[in-house]
Amino acid sequence: MNRPLRRLAVVMAMMFLALLLSSTTIQFFQAPTLNADGRNVREIYREYGRDRGPIIVAGEPIVSSEPVDDVFKYQRTYLQGPLYAPVTGYFATAFNSATGLEKSESAVLNGTAPSLLVSRMQDLVIGRQPKGGSIELTINPRAQQAAWDALGDDRGAVVALRPSTGEILALVSKPSFDPNRLATHDQQAAQDAWKQLNDDAAKPLANRATGTMTFAPGSVFKVITAAAWLEKHGGDADQQVPTDATFTLPGSESVLHNPGKKPCGPSDKGPLRFAFAHSCNTTFARLAIDVGSDDLRAQAEAFGFGEKLTSPLPVAASELGEITNDAQLAMSGIGQFEVQSHPLQMAMVAAAVANRGILMEPQLVKTVRDADLQEISQFKPRELREPISATTAATLTELMRAVVTDGTGRPLALEGVEVAAKTGTAQTDTDLGPHAWVIAFAPKVDADVAVAVVVEHGGHDGQRADGGMTAGPIAKRVIEAVLTP
Repeated sequence: MNRPLRRLAVVMAMMFLALLLSSTTIQFFQAPTLNADGRNVREIYREYGRDRGPIIVAGEPIVSSEPVDDVFKYQRTYLQGPLYAPVTGYFATAFNSATGLEKSESAVLNGTAPSLLVSRMQDLVIGRQPKGGSIELTINPRAQQAAWDALGDDRGAVVALRPSTGEILALVSKPSFDPNRLATHDQQAAQDAWKQLNDDAAKPLANRATGTMTFAPGSVFKVITAAAWLEKHGGDADQQVPTDATFTLPGSESVLHNPGKKPCGPSDKGPLRFAFAHSCNTTFARLAIDVGSDDLRAQAEAFGFGEKLTSPLPVAASELGEITNDAQLAMSGIGQFEVQSHPLQMAMVAAAVANRGILMEPQLVKTVRDADLQEISQFKPRELREPISATTAATLTELMRAVVTDGTGRPLALEGVEVAAKTGTAQTDTDLGPHAWVIAFAPKVDADVAVAVVVEHGGHDGQRADGGMTAGPIAKRVIEAVLTP
């Protein structure tokens, strides 16, 4: 071979080598980055053109994929969209985004989860179009509907749990939205819906149940204060505690009153049962100071405060706030000052009391199946921790039962069922009404349901709102829905 041909051969070999290295770099090393690039239209079509699996409640799909004649091939459809939107979220081609279970369980729903590898291999062998897996939820549809109906047009949220397992039986947030408006393949319609929802001052896209918005818990936090005090001192529901008509906050001239500025019993001492049932602010402010900020914080954290969870929905951390003096500690002890929480967290508090002091991990997903309906995984209850002793839980149960029989929680009374509860009316820094709260469980022994309700700024009751009268009937209807055969 003459010299010019050898040189040409070397140049061509180098060009082939450069091409091979370039292709390998792009297809292997840069593939993850390129696939994740939002401008990669092929990846968008691949992700949003999959036949995603259904989301199921009590054997019926509440979310499914329907074939359509466009580039995405399948349209996500939400049955009873607003009712379940805080749970399902949305899957939107127009924004290349997803929320709720559509996001947290996307790998299962689109069929790419490691647990569905066998199913994907079977599809490849038989030449079948890949399909996503399905997830069945722990939601009780009657409880979900009862919570939705009972909350009515008021802003707020409801969460119901099964204390012994942590299964989420209901999760409602209002105002809600229709995911179908965002899931549409009509990009302009989806953009218009997105703008309207984002501009809405009522914040329908916020999940009030899991902490996208949080609220001062008010007197329902007294369950935690009482738990901390009982863990420190022991004693029963009838031991004597301070029941002053007023209490001057340490280091200030601010005077704390009981609800309605009423005395808390006939003298400056009385049974813990009475003080709890009538939600005496002066009592629990004093108990919080006695416990101390470190122990109160430790007790709140044992119940889950300060901890982010996944259910698998993301759950925001409730916060006790910064406590630098006894005045702030006193107000924190009655669920005010900087204390912020949400219904899922407070339902966990009620559930731990109902479950003899054991807190179970909250969970929404009951069963995962592949496209052929073969079970891939099944929900297994998991204990988070034991925030209180069984003895303290028993005393708190007595106290919460007295709230319904003799105190502020009478609207939750159910014939033939022993309901235990704690009400709360949390003052805010605005001219709007207080947040009305209630946490409850039933039956008193071996409870089947624990529930938390918040009605934002008192809803239709406004300044007249209180936890028992405003939030109590909502919790009662959810409890009835769960306990009715």
